[in-house]
Amino acid sequence: MEPDTLDTRPHILSQQDELGHWRASLRGDWTLLALREPLAELREQLRQLQQPGVYWDLSAVQRLDPTGALLLWQAWGRRQPEHLAWPAAPLADMYQALFARLPAQPGRPPRPRRGQQAVLLRRGLLGLARHLLDATALLGQVVLDLGQLMRRPGLIAWRDISAHIYRSGAQALGITALVGFLVGITLSYLTARQLQNFGADIYVINILGISVWRELGPLLAAILVAGRSGSAMTAQLGVMRVTQELDALSVMGISHTVRLVLPKMVALSISLPLVMVWTSGMILLGGMVAASATLGLDHVQFLQGLPAAVPVANLWLGLSKSMVFGLLIAFVACHFGLRIKPNSESLAMGTTDSVVSAITVVIIVDALFAVMFSDVGLKT
Repeated sequence: MEPDTLDTRPHILSQQDELGHWRASLRGDWTLLALREPLAELREQLRQLQQPGVYWDLSAVQRLDPTGALLLWQAWGRRQPEHLAWPAAPLADMYQALFARLPAQPGRPPRPRRGQQAVLLRRGLLGLARHLLDATALLGQVVLDLGQLMRRPGLIAWRDISAHIYRSGAQALGITALVGFLVGITLSYLTARQLQNFGADIYVINILGISVWRELGPLLAAILVAGRSGSAMTAQLGVMRVTQELDALSVMGISHTVRLVLPKMVALSISLPLVMVWTSGMILLGGMVAASATLGLDHVQFLQGLPAAVPVANLWLGLSKSMVFGLLIAFVACHFGLRIKPNSESLAMGTTDSVVSAITVVIIVDALFAVMFSDVGLKT
């Protein structure tokens, strides 16, 4: 029994012939269980045999599993050596099938040539052009359907608008309150530490008030709603595409924009300004708590100084921006939702692209607002 036991242990017998050619004969069981103890020794032997012209003999290998095959495949440079002896059938077929499943190319993916880069750039530009054309067509359809709704108000889906206001507004108050309060604490703490160096502690009210009502509140609320409600709108339309509900609406002669797109745009343009006011209030609440803890600023003094430090024009500017942001987020979400193909991969990609595009559009439009209304609300 002892010789049989020794034969099952994986080992390599290597010898050099008269011409200087090496012959490596593998013996025993090359399996995960058998390779545990002699693994380091075998790897060193295989490393020494990594040279061209080696004759590999697997005819004495009794058992081979994916672990042993991978060890040999890596030693061979992830390709079958030129001189290789297989065992008798059916073991030869089993071993060849194991090596056939392993990847043949180890290195980095090839870098695209200049021609391939031009093709990729052309495809990207064509994809952008298609998005712009589809968005323009959807916008034109929305305008036409608005004219139809003005003539026939009975077609307005009031229940859908109310449901979307609840989903995108009331159900978003929790997360926006938490994020707004924490952002307010952080912003107030950092601002107060800098103002203390100049003895201008009281101006924390001016900085917080103007930045929150004018920029931070609308932008933060829009980003949170785009990630939460915008993705839900895109996913809803995508699921309707997958389940062929959109095709059923078309067969019944019901417009997608009247029934699906317009209620979302109207609802988000109403709910987002309200969410912005709520989020801005939470940011100021967090800022007031941090200012009280850092600077010893009284709550009454903070609340009384806020209306005097922040002109009311900043509030109206923030509300107007939020209304525009709501329209854009819902429009982008519906645009990507209607473009989804009836498969799960397109649904996932469309939802991701919708959120990224909506946030990007919001930031671009916010920058345009900042330039266009740079003199509004900054002079008392």
